[in-house]
Amino acid sequence: MNYQECLRYLERVQNLGIKFGLDNVRTILEAFDNPHRQYPSVLVAGTNGKGSVCAFLTRLLTLHDYRVGLFTSPHLVRVEERIRIGERPIPARSFSRVLTKLKEKIEDLIETKVLLSPPTYFELLTCLGLIHFQEQEVDIAVLEVGLGGRFDATNVVDPVVAVVTTISAEHQKFLGETLEQIAFEKAGIIKKGVPVVCGVKNRSAYLTIKKRADELGAPFLGVFEKRDCFSVNQEEKGYSFTYTSENDRYDFVPSLAGRHQGENAAVAVAAAEQVSQRWRNLNKEKIIQGIQSTRWDGRLEVFSRRPLVLLDGAHNEEGAEAVRDYARQFIPTPLILVFAVMKDKRIERIADILFPLARTVILTRFPFYKSASPEEIRTRIGKFRGRFLLEPSPKRAFRLALQQAAAQEVILVTGSLYLVGEIKKYYA
Repeated sequence: MNYQECLRYLERVQNLGIKFGLDNVRTILEAFDNPHRQYPSVLVAGTNGKGSVCAFLTRLLTLHDYRVGLFTSPHLVRVEERIRIGERPIPARSFSRVLTKLKEKIEDLIETKVLLSPPTYFELLTCLGLIHFQEQEVDIAVLEVGLGGRFDATNVVDPVVAVVTTISAEHQKFLGETLEQIAFEKAGIIKKGVPVVCGVKNRSAYLTIKKRADELGAPFLGVFEKRDCFSVNQEEKGYSFTYTSENDRYDFVPSLAGRHQGENAAVAVAAAEQVSQRWRNLNKEKIIQGIQSTRWDGRLEVFSRRPLVLLDGAHNEEGAEAVRDYARQFIPTPLILVFAVMKDKRIERIADILFPLARTVILTRFPFYKSASPEEIRTRIGKFRGRFLLEPSPKRAFRLALQQAAAQEVILVTGSLYLVGEIKKYYA
């Protein structure tokens, strides 16, 4: 298949939706001689922050001159962004070649009844990434879990370190209604004897993860367990942080903005220490340098300076609170808010957090079947109705924001990484 044929194939596969279980991925990878067993990996689960932690880890490992495979989701503009060597996405030619090979193998497996059902979109891309990493002879792979953990396609690997970043309410239809149930699903990435780095602060969720680690004899590190291990200093344009582990003290100013990114960076540092102990020795200065030089689009990303435009993929209450807190400290308000969100999110709660920042809220949507329409968002949120403008096209919604913005006013685009991707696609 050429590149366009690959995209059409993926679009058809995406209609299969979500399916839990590891059988498909294991069967497919076994047909390729289990490429994921040819290199070590770090597996990162959690509600928020897992992509940033993966980015931090990839950067600091790359600075050690290691060839690092990075698998994340979702992508912003091009699907190849999900599969990288260091900071470079898989080339379109390689992407097309491996996907074609995968498609042919899957058809053979189905025809011979070795594979009982076709893989989902996420399963397919997970296999593609793991195969590509083997072909590129990576030294180590950093893998972001997609949904949950226990039955996520990435959970076929046996990592050298398992990381759980944060736990908050998400995907209750699939993961459970309580934080304990969600934490149990995330804790499914824990393997016998493999160290666990946990950045979770909610006590009941934390204890759920620790219990699972204890059951499997997995060494457990609670990053924020001790009160004096992490400190924050607010400065004129941002924050600086100190994380003190059992082994060392790390002072850093992350390249990614926001207090929450300092916490993500501390989790990444703790994970890096475990990698250093369990795999290959890492240098403290290069760990800090990695934290301070990571690029990760769509996370309080400065997209334009005149006017100031910020893009952030906050898609739940925890993410919205991080954006709100940063805005209150460092951004002139009121601002212009361009907002779109998945229909299965707690839209009313997210609005209560973000909408008071804005004098005008432009409601839009993104081209995905789970996107809430502007009319649906307006219906579900009554008390901010006087601030709303409705524009279903994200491109035109952003243009409208530019027209509405007064001198020195800030435009914030948020609610979903899918919306961020649409804006970047049109204007990058």
